[in-house]
Amino acid sequence: MPQETGLKKILIDELRDIYHAEKQLVKALPKMAKAASSADLRAALEQHLDETEEHVNRLEQAFDLLEQPAKAKPCAGMAGIIEEGSDVIREEEKGPTLDAAIIAGGQRAEHYEMAAYGSVIAWAKTLGHDDVATLLHETLEEEKAADEKLNELAEGGINAEAASESEAEEEEDESAAEERRPAMARRGANGAGSRSMSTRSRR
Repeated sequence: MPQETGLKKILIDELRDIYHAEKQLVKALPKMAKAASSADLRAALEQHLDETEEHVNRLEQAFDLLEQPAKAKPCAGMAGIIEEGSDVIREEEKGPTLDAAIIAGGQRAEHYEMAAYGSVIAWAKTLGHDDVATLLHETLEEEKAADEKLNELAEGGINAEAASESEAEEEEDESAAEERRPAMARRGANGAGSRSMSTRSRR
């Protein structure tokens, strides 16, 4: 098979990058769903997992149409997005705040993929591979729909719940601080009194 050059080479390289990105998401999405406390968010992530598995299949079909082996090229961009999301899941307690962070991470992944698919679709059309462009356009539309669904969940209540959770935590912290202040004041007063008495005794 001759070595591809120019735009065709870039197209194949980008497809291999996306192929790896999608495979990474197949592994990451179940972990995100498990960490979610919102049933609606969990359902959305599980649905997108099914779609992502189909995205992998479509990419393999695209490689066949281009008469290229379906090989993955390490995708550092998606790896970084997933790593950041994993850090948040490890550090944040389960609840609305973590749900909001999971949505943010999911949308970062969707936007990354939407940009990548938009480029390869345009390149495929330019090179006359309309069959590849049509195939991948289905995936692009599903990525857009997944992003919109996550946005609806965020604006539909999860962000507000996360804000309420943060306010409640701040109030608890302030209450705990108030409880500590009188005790500290008493200790300070007793210490001052003891020093005064010691001073009078020496006189």
